[in-house]
Amino acid sequence: MTDRAQADFWFDPFCPWAWLTSRWMLEVEKVRPVEIHWHIMSLYMLNEHKDIPQSYRERLVRSIEPVRVLAAASAEHGDVVLGPLYTELGLRIHNEGRPQSELHQTVEQSLQAVGLDRRLADAMLDPGFDDAVRRSHEAGIALVGDDVGTPIVAYGEAAFFGPVISPAPKGEDAGRLWDGVTLVAATDGFFELKRSRTRKPIFD
Repeated sequence: MTDRAQADFWFDPFCPWAWLTSRWMLEVEKVRPVEIHWHIMSLYMLNEHKDIPQSYRERLVRSIEPVRVLAAASAEHGDVVLGPLYTELGLRIHNEGRPQSELHQTVEQSLQAVGLDRRLADAMLDPGFDDAVRRSHEAGIALVGDDVGTPIVAYGEAAFFGPVISPAPKGEDAGRLWDGVTLVAATDGFFELKRSRTRKPIFD
């Protein structure tokens, strides 16, 4: 079997666009010799000192809570649990549209779905995990700069924010997008390619 190259993926489970990109990356794993290594980052920390609309800041207040749980799970069981736990969180938060008012239950059910102790949900309100979150967050930001968001992907010598996509391509379409994105990102002196979003996240 062909050796698989490592692709590092930083995510915040609250971000719908990161969720779509992560589903694309799982498709890429099926059609390209790539292995994803998952890392946490935080939209709350990314924006804590930025001038953002108050309505957006209020939505971010609770976003740190599931990230703390991911940090707690990783501390106890290793980074191998991050991908599966992210999947369970994302399915509930995004595909099922669970409200923030049910966040504790959502986290508990996600933990249970991957065979982890529901008590890890207690980390939601434990700022003792924030240092671990910040270390992982800053490791990703150091690769791309702080004027981007989540997700961040690092592959070989290149790192980039995004791609922002909706819906997530599947099969060979996912592979072709990967080929193009990594080619562009690896080009010396390339910084940005962007157009306005014309659709909302599509989770099908």
